[in-house]
Amino acid sequence: MPDPKLIVIVAPSGAGKTTIARKLVAEFNHIRFSVSATTRPPRSYERDGVDYYFLTPDEFQHKIDVGEFLEWEEVFNNYRYGTLRSVIEKQIKDGYFPLLDVEVNGALNIKEQFGDRCISFFIQPPSLEILRDRLTSRGTETEQSIAYRLNRAEKELKLADRFDHVIVNDDLDRAYEEIKSILTPFVLNNQTNH
Repeated sequence: MPDPKLIVIVAPSGAGKTTIARKLVAEFNHIRFSVSATTRPPRSYERDGVDYYFLTPDEFQHKIDVGEFLEWEEVFNNYRYGTLRSVIEKQIKDGYFPLLDVEVNGALNIKEQFGDRCISFFIQPPSLEILRDRLTSRGTETEQSIAYRLNRAEKELKLADRFDHVIVNDDLDRAYEEIKSILTPFVLNNQTNH
């Protein structure tokens, strides 16, 4: 039986990737979220090892220095986020498909390392104006963070064609069904017994 492969979902902030990723994990028994590490402080409802691995900046830097990350990136407010190699290796060993919800550059690094053992999706908003509306309607963003995220989104959209599949999220249910129709044969053809 072939080994499970990685599933990478990327999108500008506000394009719907987290909602889509949660639906995939709920529907497919063999797909598991890869829990990322971060230096940002936990929110009140977040749990270490479940939502993120919360690390101090020094702990994070040490893991970079000894090569424990598949990818990592510094993002808004100088917080760092990364994918721990050990988390991915354990999920694959246990027969699961790790689902990575990462930044564009990190996703491209993973694609480079895993080649055809990785399937990647770029979730694209219908337009930057609609993305701005979605970010504003969250009620959690400042004008500064919205401007930062839109600027970043503009750069990320230019890299969309480097991913296996580009899905325009103009309707969440339709976008989800499109991803599901691509993933179903991918998962079924690559399952291992465990």
